[in-house]
Amino acid sequence: MGWSVEQKRALIEPQQGPLSVAQQCALVGLPRSSYYYAPHGESPENLQLMRLLDEQYTRTPFYGSPRMTVWLRAQGHAVNHKRVARLMALMGLHAIYPKSRPSQARSAAHQAIYPYLLRNLKIERVNQVWATDITYIRLAGGWLYLMVILDWFSRYIIAWQVSLSLESDFCVATLARALDLTCPEIFNSDQGVQFTSQAFTSRLRAAGIAISMDGRGRCFDNIFVERLWRTVKYEEVYLKDYENAAVAETSLGQYLRFYNEERPHQALGYRTPATVYQGTCGDCKRVPM
Repeated sequence: MGWSVEQKRALIEPQQGPLSVAQQCALVGLPRSSYYYAPHGESPENLQLMRLLDEQYTRTPFYGSPRMTVWLRAQGHAVNHKRVARLMALMGLHAIYPKSRPSQARSAAHQAIYPYLLRNLKIERVNQVWATDITYIRLAGGWLYLMVILDWFSRYIIAWQVSLSLESDFCVATLARALDLTCPEIFNSDQGVQFTSQAFTSRLRAAGIAISMDGRGRCFDNIFVERLWRTVKYEEVYLKDYENAAVAETSLGQYLRFYNEERPHQALGYRTPATVYQGTCGDCKRVPM
């Protein structure tokens, strides 16, 4: 994966040399949002609540903030609904629902929403469909966000990246790395602002890729990425207590390489994602992990 976010930030010299901060960030592959972003500190109590919310959401992704509030109170935590809703929004957690709700209409009308193209579609080859999502990764004193791009047929992780913020820059950078390798026929995501932004969708359209988006609040439209998140959380994140972003990025990189190249999948006939992806994609470049 190369240098961590913290290592890249340390290379930027804002007051020296002929290069601007933006130019230096581009040279080291660091989104400007990650350079400037300083996460607002949360109290130790809120960080503990976020850890509990993350674990419970992994078990019950259909819990919204009202049910999460009831659950936390049952665990002995004196919380109100507004506090839980704020923490869940900060973590990017949204309960699944049967269909889109009018009360959740988007305020950013300029961001295009595309139809869901995968319903009843038979997925029968690699690079037919790629999917993406972002998940919250806890640290000892804070958090990160992890984005992956996954091939649906093989479950192979094409590209991934971590970020200190939910700005769209790191999503566009991850997509660019994936498209440098090869292109899918369809690219599926949720309706998050990172994926509906002009910067993101224009890269897909320019490559001639059909864009598919989940129904709002329907995380199981993107079921294989949701399964990946549960696997990553239970087999890696919840077994560790990452000291900082650099440690998290290194450890996640090691796990995702293991996931691709060593971990057998029952749904793949106990083959690894790399075996299926590399074995059936003759013109694909090998993905550097």
